[in-house]
Amino acid sequence: MENKLIKELREEISEKKVLILGFGREGKLNLEVVARAGGVSEIAIADQNDINTQEARDIVTKAGSKDIDISTITGDGYLSHIDEFDIVLKSPGVVLPKPFSEYKALVTSQAQYFLKVYGGQTIGVTGTKGKSTTTTLIYHELKENGFDTVLVGNIGIPAFGLIDAIKDDTKVVFELSCHQLEYGKYSPHIGVYLNVFPEHLDHYGSFEKYRASKENIYRNQKEGDRLYCGTGVIPKQGEAKSKVTVVYDFNRDDKKFENDEHVTTFVEGDFISHKTFTFSIKEHETALRGFHNFFDIAIAFAVCTDLGVSIEGFEAALRTYKPLPHRLEFVGNVDGIKFYDDSISTIPATAIEAMNTISDTDTIIIGGMDRGIDYEPLIKYLEKSKVPNIILMETTGARIREEIKMGYMELNNSDRLHLVDNLYDAVKLAKKITKKGKSCIMSPAAASYGIFKNFEERGETFKKYVKEEISLKNAEKI
Repeated sequence: MENKLIKELREEISEKKVLILGFGREGKLNLEVVARAGGVSEIAIADQNDINTQEARDIVTKAGSKDIDISTITGDGYLSHIDEFDIVLKSPGVVLPKPFSEYKALVTSQAQYFLKVYGGQTIGVTGTKGKSTTTTLIYHELKENGFDTVLVGNIGIPAFGLIDAIKDDTKVVFELSCHQLEYGKYSPHIGVYLNVFPEHLDHYGSFEKYRASKENIYRNQKEGDRLYCGTGVIPKQGEAKSKVTVVYDFNRDDKKFENDEHVTTFVEGDFISHKTFTFSIKEHETALRGFHNFFDIAIAFAVCTDLGVSIEGFEAALRTYKPLPHRLEFVGNVDGIKFYDDSISTIPATAIEAMNTISDTDTIIIGGMDRGIDYEPLIKYLEKSKVPNIILMETTGARIREEIKMGYMELNNSDRLHLVDNLYDAVKLAKKITKKGKSCIMSPAAASYGIFKNFEERGETFKKYVKEEISLKNAEKI
């Protein structure tokens, strides 16, 4: 039987001029799926970087469409040809100079086309922080409890890559970034909207536009669909047609609790209550640490029990869940100092969470690429905190140091601040100044781009530097 998405795509692109915009991992899959569908009158690939035309032809040939001719558009002007095509499949990393609606071409994306076809069986997860943990936890819980399920999306698995594994009863767990939701016309049957904090302002220009992209997780939901969200992102009256479940976090929410009919789920300490279900997190039996992870567990608990997972089944699967790397990941012990990799941290709130979670933090490493984020909440936290060593690095580190000089004299005049150029110097300094028996966390509260390829590379580099210190220490003992 022909794949459902391929069949529907063929009907839409038949005799149309199609542009593959962006030729990274997702763009190559877009080309493969368009080639499988066939029927196009013309196909082109556009990317700022040079395109390997032989690789593109090989993708098309492997997909069974040898007769399709491919043209390429590269260089700085690659975005100026969009309206020469009928349909444009855009990769998330491509930033358009104007909104989708201002183009004559139909500009869509892999995520949106996937949701158009499989949205009815999809659990979509978004939020500024916690979405990867929540996505993988929901997937793990469902899989361990006997559901046929697949994991796709911003987690690193393009949705088109698994279309042949999806059957009518498959549950798709889809991590959705702001870029995948931007200008979205389709929403998942089950939406999870965790939170929103200022991020990607270099792309969106304002927090309001960034937030609006996230809200597409529910804007196109229908009656009968479901939305699970935190208290900071509850839709306004009339904005969501779906059934809304609000998870109230007594551990962190500073609002007064209002007797809202949507609030049916609570997390307080290590205790979760959802409708008639109650569950106590046994922290010593799970690898997920800290109140921020307890909220993610509560969201997953609500979603999974509503889908039929038993409390016993949820608890058993939670015990076997392995957290993703670079999320307060313990790296090793160097001369009595515990090093933690929290490279996923790209905003002030996540660095604050890291320090709250690792109670014996003696040194925090902060800094990266500057995207114009407001660092005042982090500076105020550091001023009042008892963390004795604050290592600031890269562009944002220097900026934070200057802001402290301008308005935080007590912190500025202390000996807690240390400014270094880069991550290597930060690790070297941390080893010298962190007390034995205490912890050092690399939680940058900033983007990695321009310095590293992504936060994963930054985390791996940090771990490499720490392990080099471990090897050096071991060599000294010989």
